[in-house]
Formats: sequence, structure tokens, C-alpha cells
Amino acid sequence: FIRFPGRVSGTSFQCKLGLAPCIRYVTKSEACKLESIPLDFGDYHPLKPITVTESKTKKMNRKGSTSSTSSSSSSSMLDPLSSVLDGTDPLSLFAAAADPVTTTATMDSTRKKRDKDDSSAVGSDFEPWSSKRGEILARYTTTEKNSSIQFFTGKATTTGSAVSEKVRTRLEELDDLEEGSQKELLNLTQQDYMNRIEELNQSLKDAWSSDQKVKALKIVIQCSKLLSDTTVIQFYPSKFVLITDILDTFGKLVYERILSMCVDSRVPLPDNFSPESVNDTAKETCLNWFFKIASIRELIPRFYVEAAILKCNKFLSKMGISECLPRLTSMIRGIGDPLVAVYARAYLCRVGMEVAPQLKESLNENFFDFLLTFKQIHGDTVQNQLVVQCVEIPLYLTLYSPAIDWILQCIAYRAPEVLLTEMMERCKNLGNNALLLNSIMSAFRAEFIAARSMDFIGMIKECDESGFPKHLLFRSLGLNLALADPPENDRLQILNEAWKVITKLKNPQDYINCAEVWVEYTCRHFTKREVNTVLADVIKHMTPDRAFEDAYPQLQSIIQKVITYIYDFSLLFSVEKFLPFLDMFQKESVRVEVCKCIMESFIKHQQESTKDPVILNALLHICKTMHDSVNALTLEDEKRMLAALINGFIKMVSFGRDFEQQLSFYVEARSMFCNLEPVLVQLIHSVNQLAMETRKVMKGNHSRKTAAFVRACVAFCFITIPSLSGIFIRLNLYLHSGQVALANQCLSQADAFFKAAVSLVPEVPKMINVDGKMRPSDTFLLEFLCNFFSTLLVVPDHPEQGVLFLVRGLLNVIQDYTWEDNSDDKVRIYTNVLHLLSAMTQEVYIYHVDKVDSNDTLYGGDSKFLAEINKLCETVIAQILDHLKTLGKEETLKRQSQLALYLFNTILAHGDLRNNKLNQLSVNLWNLAQKHGFADTSTMVTTLEYIKKRSKQPEMSHFTDLALRLPLQSRT
Repeated sequence: FIRFPGRVSGTSFQCKLGLAPCIRYVTKSEACKLESIPLDFGDYHPLKPITVTESKTKKMNRKGSTSSTSSSSSSSMLDPLSSVLDGTDPLSLFAAAADPVTTTATMDSTRKKRDKDDSSAVGSDFEPWSSKRGEILARYTTTEKNSSIQFFTGKATTTGSAVSEKVRTRLEELDDLEEGSQKELLNLTQQDYMNRIEELNQSLKDAWSSDQKVKALKIVIQCSKLLSDTTVIQFYPSKFVLITDILDTFGKLVYERILSMCVDSRVPLPDNFSPESVNDTAKETCLNWFFKIASIRELIPRFYVEAAILKCNKFLSKMGISECLPRLTSMIRGIGDPLVAVYARAYLCRVGMEVAPQLKESLNENFFDFLLTFKQIHGDTVQNQLVVQCVEIPLYLTLYSPAIDWILQCIAYRAPEVLLTEMMERCKNLGNNALLLNSIMSAFRAEFIAARSMDFIGMIKECDESGFPKHLLFRSLGLNLALADPPENDRLQILNEAWKVITKLKNPQDYINCAEVWVEYTCRHFTKREVNTVLADVIKHMTPDRAFEDAYPQLQSIIQKVITYIYDFSLLFSVEKFLPFLDMFQKESVRVEVCKCIMESFIKHQQESTKDPVILNALLHICKTMHDSVNALTLEDEKRMLAALINGFIKMVSFGRDFEQQLSFYVEARSMFCNLEPVLVQLIHSVNQLAMETRKVMKGNHSRKTAAFVRACVAFCFITIPSLSGIFIRLNLYLHSGQVALANQCLSQADAFFKAAVSLVPEVPKMINVDGKMRPSDTFLLEFLCNFFSTLLVVPDHPEQGVLFLVRGLLNVIQDYTWEDNSDDKVRIYTNVLHLLSAMTQEVYIYHVDKVDSNDTLYGGDSKFLAEINKLCETVIAQILDHLKTLGKEETLKRQSQLALYLFNTILAHGDLRNNKLNQLSVNLWNLAQKHGFADTSTMVTTLEYIKKRSKQPEMSHFTDLALRLPLQSRT
């Protein structure tokens, strides 16, 4: 089996591929000579004549193949090209013998483990090809038409009686798949082309899963042929990405298939298996695949398909991969088109880094071969091709960048610094070629590049700018300096040298692409003076003709970098050109995003509150911009985010003891942010807090001035709350603000808040929106009313409104409120009212508000006041008992039992059981709770024990009689 770099049949090599003439190498001639390498597995050749005899064998049916009764007796090794036709090839034998379920499960676990190990062959610091794929597809696009391949069904295989006839049929099939089994689809748009390639990828998987290996190989070969086509040259990098995806899929399928044949007694191969542990069947199948690929006539598909299954050499020999890499490298020398050749080298590096990352010598040789042929880029053949396609040389050179960058990334990965020195020398020998210099700076570690910054600047100055502009080189250098620091003594000179070139750029897009990178270097190493100079230069270049409208992403990046390094906002806003720079963001959506970015940085880094007028004015303007972007179409999540940022700013503003100035700020903020409810809520809380801080400073003894100030705070809240839409937000704020007013002795204002809350209760809807979902409001209303009752205990009666006017008003509202038929919340509220009324009968209330006289002080236990409370209690209890009667139906007996016990416990805790009527009521409730067997026995026992325990306390002897009247009834 002769291994050689390239072989074609029929016409000359150049005519066959339509490429430039082959390279005549002056140096390294010995390495490029064709040589014959003996195969480790014998001198068997797939095209060698075979002597055959007839023999009977068991027929095995197989989809897509024919049966035969022939076998070879002249050799112990079966012909892999013929065995695939008669169904006795190792692939079919293993597929027929293996249990698909067990094999699949075993292989899945093995694949996961192996994939994990393969990914660890190179570290996480190596940027994978997958991360570059999307960028290439997005960057290298075209509006011209492409061509693709449409596959026909292959010719039916004829059944032969001799192996020689099958070999002939197999060879015809190979010819057919290269020449006649497809048609070209012309005039495809880029998207159509990409869709077609994806269809082919799926077709490959489908063909493989249906055991049509020949069809799968056809697809891969024809797709590989497309890589020799450069008719739409600016799309070539994207075409390479799409087609190598298919090659990667094919290589994985072949490897997994052969690996599955190595499973011995369902035990998979170890991760680092040796060829000796691979059985003969798997080796023979592996050889079969390499022999099939060796029969491909054209160089480019033969190279790509063999490179795709390079990993399979692990099944044949320990040195298989290390021997194949130099040979495949030599094969690339036969590709005449330099663009096609460099992407072939990139693919070989891709495969090499995946299967043998330790073989760096072959990767280096691959790149040095490219350097030897680099001048071919400027040859007549390439120039003529560019003239035909109307492509300028600068655009053409950018097509090389993805391939060269990838090759150099593979070479530079964890390479010593001396390799960078060698690369720089080779680049100088090529006349400081800008394309190579750019790729070198992109590939090697930033620390190495930064340490040689001045050397690179010298090389950049000497570059020829006609093909690859210098500003791109400075951009690449700046990207490295953003990651690593250059020598301190060189920093200013580096900035000056770079900015000399950048500031002279006439094209705004070229300018901003470079300035974006060097702004970070400036912020990182210099003061606000240099940053201000750079920002001024950006404004100068981007303002004419509104060039900034096409550069919003870069301008956003500049802002992000500035606030990343200058997070002291007093220093940031002292940069004279910072706010004028913000004025360039005139598209609202972009402007809002920039403002959000600034506010996030402020909230993250501002540790102490501020009253700096420069900061306040600037951030108020920024927050106003965010607020004004809100409209009817703004999503709720977006509103919440904007409100959270504005609230974060409001919380950080403090004027210290200057409370009036603080209130003025809140008033201004309310007028500016009136469309965001969460901001208004925060302002109300902040003003209430301000009133309480005033009380704290005055120790509760307000002067005329502070009393007027806290009334102003209360007024702020009272006129702001009605503008809110959330009803429970309003209720709770009325209650909270009323408590603050009460604490500051603003009694009439507190009454106004509580009256407003009472009048709002009837408006509570049955369902409310909670986090985007509709929920019943009963639970929230019950919670609010319980809090309200607790506050009403200490609220003194108004001298002109009558006894307990707020309590009566609230009870009337509760009575008129429409409750759900199956709800007991009304009774639970009434029961809580009993708790309140009981507390109001005490001589001294259990809590008070400082310097506020509650009803215990105002009435002093007056008998008329107590009589009014008793009347209210009787009315409430009557309402509860009426409700209990309505629960006498069978389906509501359990609710009746629970409510009866709840009321019993309330009377037990708060009532005077020496009253005969109340005592008898408690007994009746006890019996009602147990009447139908729904009471929990353990709860009843515990309650009775508590009553007996209390009966032993002084003045509680009447509990003894009560305990005797409370029987425990069994469920039966």
C-alpha cells in the first residue's frame, strides 16, 4: 500500500481541481519526495488480484447489500472491499450478534466517560473550536449565490458469484459516488446553502443509522469536494465550518462503531487501551475504512476524510497517529490554492489537538510549511482569481485569519516563551507581514506579548499597510495589554505610539474599533486626565455626520470599561467629557441600557450615602432617562428592574441632619419618577423614616418647627398613596403612615389615614394578582385587618365622633363586604374583634404610644364606655352564632366544629366566665364542637387539662365548675 501526498487520474492535477500549479520546493526537497512506506499489517492491497474458489457459506441478509456464496481461499485475510457486499463483513457480523439494548447502554456510558477524558487532554484554558464557530459564520457572509450537492440513490448492487466480480462492482460503485451519483444545485442563497448542508449532515446520520455505510461515505466525500470550490471566496471560511461539521460527525460515527466492536463480554475497553487489546474483527474493520478512503481519487476529499477518522489509528498501532500526521501534512503540499491549503492545515490542527495534543512537532511543521508557501498569496493565480470575483486584497487577507489564528493557537498552547521569539524572527524574515503578526499577537499568551510591547510596535511600524491595515495590529496589541501589564517605563510611550495611529484614522468604524480597546488600557494604567483626553478624542471623531449611530455597541463597551476602572463616582463625574460622551447615545433603547449599566455600578460600589450635588444631579438625570423610557408596552420585569435601580439610588442619598433638604429631594424625586409605583412606595417609606428620625432627634418632644416638619412628611404620604394602583399596597401604607403620624402626635392626620383605610376595604376585589398569578384576596385582607385591630387599641377616640367610631366604622364595612359563600373569614375577623374589645376593657392597656393618651386614659374605666363595649361584644357574638347556625348542613359540619372551638377558646382566654350567660355559651360551644364527631380528641383533652390547671389559680375557682360541665364525647 503506497502512501503518497496526492494522486489523480485522467487529466492533470491542476485541471482536475482547478487550482494553482503545484509548489516547487527549493528547500526541504527530501521531505517532499514521494516514498513507499510498508504497511504494518502485511503487504495486502485492496486492488491486488484475488484468486477465488466457490464455497458454501451461510447467507446473511442485510439492508442495502446482497448475499453471496463466495469466499476467498487464497488468503487468510478477507477482502474488505468485497465482504461489505456479501453481508459477511465484520460490521454486519457484529451488528447481527450483539444485543442492541445492552450494547447501546454500555457504549453510552463508555462514550460519556471517554468524552470527559478527551476533553481533559487539553486544559480549560484552551479555547475550543466550538467557541469560534459561531463568530466565523456570522462574520464571513455573502449575498452571492452558492452551489451545493443533491444526492441521488446509488446504483443497485448486482449479485455476483465470484469475489472478483464483487470487487469490480465495488470499484464501479466508488467511481459512481465520485462522478455520477449527484447533481449540483446552483444559485443557492447563503441561508439555503447552510440549510442544505444541515440536511446533508442529517442525511449522513440517517444513512449511518440505517446501516447504509456506502451512502454515508458518499455524502462525506461529496461534501469534502466542496472545499475545493472558491467561486464565492468571501464565504469560504463559513463553508469550511459547515462542511467540517459533517466530517466531525462522520469521524465520530466511524470511531464509535469500531469501538463498539471491541466490547468483549460486554466489558468496554479501558480509557487508555493499547492496540493489542483490540480484537481482530475491529482491526480488520478499521483497515477496511482506511482502504476505502485510500481509493478516493481526488486529493482534497481523500485528505479530509482520512483526517476525520485519524483517531481510528489508535486501534491499529501505537505509533499510527504520529506516523499519519506528517504524511497528511505532506499531502497538503499538493493543494495549489493557498486559501484551501491553509484551511486544510487548520483542520489537521483541529484533529491533531483532539487526538494527539502532545504531537506539537507535527503541528509546528504544518505551520512552517505554510510560511514557506506564504508568498503564493501574492502570486498571479490568486490575483487573477480576485480580479474575477471583484475582491480586494485586504478583504481577501482577512479570509485567512480564522485558519491562521487557529493554527497558531494550537502551536502556542502552553508553549514556552522562546517559541514566540522564534515566530517573531520568522515574521521578520517575511518582511513583518501584517497578517502573520496579527495572528501571532492573537495566539500567544498576553503576558508574553505585553513584555515585548515595544518590539511589536517596532514591527508594526515596518509593516506594509497595503494589504492589512496597521490599526488592526494595534487593536490586537491593545487586546493583549488589556489582559497583561507591559513594563511600567514603557506604558506612556506605548499609549502615545498607538494613539498616533488611531487618531489619524478617517473611517469612524475603524477608529472606534481600536479606541474601544485602548480605552481600557488607558483606564487601567493612567489617571482621569488621560481618560478625559481619550473620551474627548472619541467624541471628536464620532460626532461628525452622526457617526456614533453606527457604533453604539463599541460606545457602550467604552462606558462599561470606564465605570469598571473608575467606580468612585465623585471622580467619575469630575471627568469633564464623561457626560458629553453620554449625550452621543441618542437611541432610547441604547441610552437606557447605558444608564442601567451606570446605576448598577453605582449601587454595587457606593458604600456610603452621599449628598454630593454633582453626583446627585448626574444620577437624577440618568434615573430620569430610565424612568421616561417606560410606556404601555414596557414589560413588568423591566419596570421592576428600573425601579430597583432607582430605589437603590434613593436609599444612598442622605443630607445628614438637614432633614428639610432631604424632604425636598424626596419631593423632587416623586415628581420625576411618578410612573413607577415601586419608586413611589420607596419614597413613602423613606419619608416616614425621615419623620421617625426627626422624632428620635427630638426625643419625642417636638418643637414648633419640627412639628410642622413631621406634618409636612405626613402630608407627603397622604397625597402620594392614592396615586398607587395596588389596593393592598395602599391599605398597608395608610396603616403604616397612620402609625407614624400617631407616633409623632399628629392625631388628626392619623385619624385621616385610618379613615381612608376603612373606606378602602370595600374596594378589595375577590382575586388579586400576586407575582403574575391570580390569588384569592381573603388571606391578605384577614392579615391586614388583624394588624389594623392591633393599632386601633391605642388610637384615642375623636372628641366629636363618638365612642369607638373607628371600630364601629370598620365593623360596618366588614358587615357589608361580600364574602365568599364557602368562606369563614368573616367569623374569624369578628372573633379577632372580640380580642380587641376585650383588651379595650382593661384599666391599663397592654401597650401605648409615647405621649399619646389612649382610651384607657381618656375614659378612665367609665361604666358607660364599658357598656358600649359590651353592646358591641353582644352584637359581634350574635353575628358569629348566626353564622354557626348556617353551617348545620352535613357538608359544613366540620367547619362548624372548628369555628365553635375557635370561639370557645376566645371566650376562655378573654371572657369573664363568672357571667352565667357567657359560661353557658361556652358550654354550648364545647358541646357543638363535639356534637358530630369532627373535633380532634387530643385537642379537646389538652384544652380540658388547661381549664383544670387554671382552676387551681387564685380567683379562678369558677373554672372548676366549668370543667365539670365540659364532657368529653367519643366519636362513636
